[in-house]
Amino acid sequence: MNQADVSKLISQLRIVVRPKNRNLKNPDGPEGRLLKLRKTVTALVKHERIELYYNRADEARGYAELLISNAIRHGDRHKATMELADYWLLEKQLVHKLFKVLVPRYDNYNVSYTRMYKAPRDYPGMYYKKSVLELRGNPYPSLCGDQIQNRNLLHNVLLDEARKEFRREKVVGLANKLNVTTEAVEKSSDTKKPTAK
Repeated sequence: MNQADVSKLISQLRIVVRPKNRNLKNPDGPEGRLLKLRKTVTALVKHERIELYYNRADEARGYAELLISNAIRHGDRHKATMELADYWLLEKQLVHKLFKVLVPRYDNYNVSYTRMYKAPRDYPGMYYKKSVLELRGNPYPSLCGDQIQNRNLLHNVLLDEARKEFRREKVVGLANKLNVTTEAVEKSSDTKKPTAK
């Protein structure tokens, strides 16, 4: 029996989408919620890195991944893909950016096209989970530092030297304490020895 491979029929997302209630309420109802998500996807394609609340970033990430994967898979000649891009991107010049800049960038990617980080919370104030959503390969500096090159930074060199000096002083203190105790033991053993007459 000849059955089509289902994975070839639809685009596969490269991120994990967990079915959970995101609690994205809007006074305008579902239309307002979708408009907010469309603005988020538009801002992500335009700026390539945005900071927003975690729930909204998590949901918008899935739509951005789907948009980019369909653009890579079908190209700009596919009517359904163009309608999808026209719907999700509110600024129409970003459709050109999607097909001329992002599609060639992500053509050979094996990982997801977006990356999401947890952002630090604002203190004091209300605690809401914040996150940073970015497109991979953007021109901005990386948010997570290069751990290999950090050893040569000035504060790390100073901390290493302070740590070595602290250990050196600790060892000298232990050696002095050991010498004092051995001398005390030797003196006490000398005083306890009976002298031969």
